[in-house]
Amino acid sequence: MPTITVGLDGSLASLAAADWAAREAVQREALLHLVHAEDPPPPYAPFGGVPSLGAIDGQHEWAADLLRKAESRLARRHPGLLITSRLTGDQAVPALLAAAADSDLLVLGSRGLGTVAGFLVGSVAQAVVARTVRPVVLVRATEHAADEHLPDAAGAGVTTTPYRDVVLGLDLEQPSDTVIEFAFRAAQQRAAGLRVVHGWNPAAVYGYAAAVDAGLNEELAEETRNGLSDVLRPWKDRFPGVKLHEQAVIGGAGRHLVHASRDAALVVVGRKNRRAAVGGRVGPVTHAVLQHASAPVAVVPHD
Repeated sequence: MPTITVGLDGSLASLAAADWAAREAVQREALLHLVHAEDPPPPYAPFGGVPSLGAIDGQHEWAADLLRKAESRLARRHPGLLITSRLTGDQAVPALLAAAADSDLLVLGSRGLGTVAGFLVGSVAQAVVARTVRPVVLVRATEHAADEHLPDAAGAGVTTTPYRDVVLGLDLEQPSDTVIEFAFRAAQQRAAGLRVVHGWNPAAVYGYAAAVDAGLNEELAEETRNGLSDVLRPWKDRFPGVKLHEQAVIGGAGRHLVHASRDAALVVVGRKNRRAAVGGRVGPVTHAVLQHASAPVAVVPHD
């Protein structure tokens, strides 16, 4: 059975992430797994003190109560959803990486700054996103179920209207089947459209000539549009029910994806696995989307 794991730390962002993960688990007919990492206390407190056993026990009871309440709340909202939980004494990053390794999807909260400023991605989330080999979705503290749906005629936020589009950032130089498939499946599950955005820069191909030659510029644009269609053609055949919108836009992809996120149910971007001694990292486009998108962001690792 597929498993969706969510990291809970008691913050509003993590609770919003749990709500999003529960809805996703219902859609996928998946198990929802809640994880809280109790960072082990330091052996000695500041100024030479020893941690109080009472304080440690109190922290443990608070964490256990957090999981119990979250599990109960989600079970009431989603009858029939299978939910498990785990309280671990490991540090947050390794605990979440281990949980992600046994899951199909990891969901984390990220403190939101509003519809324009987007996310504040904390150090734990950044470290996990950069190192995990499983897809991770980041959810803002202010995210609600209605935000994924088109408003009704009166402009009210409801969940009975169709989903907003899923948005995919696609790199034509290194298109990843893993990332593309994730986006198509997300759109299919939601009966939503899929908007594919590829950003390109004519000057990067032909330098100054592209800037002054309108004919050359249009020729390059046509080649780019054709290239985008060629990459997506087999996926159209595989997912015939997904309505596709292809956008080859001039300029950095990050800026266009952030703009598109304002009307999106989900933004999907890739992260290339890098097996370096210093750990992984995210590229500039993914980094920009993580910092500024106003919809949940799925980061999909790929080789």
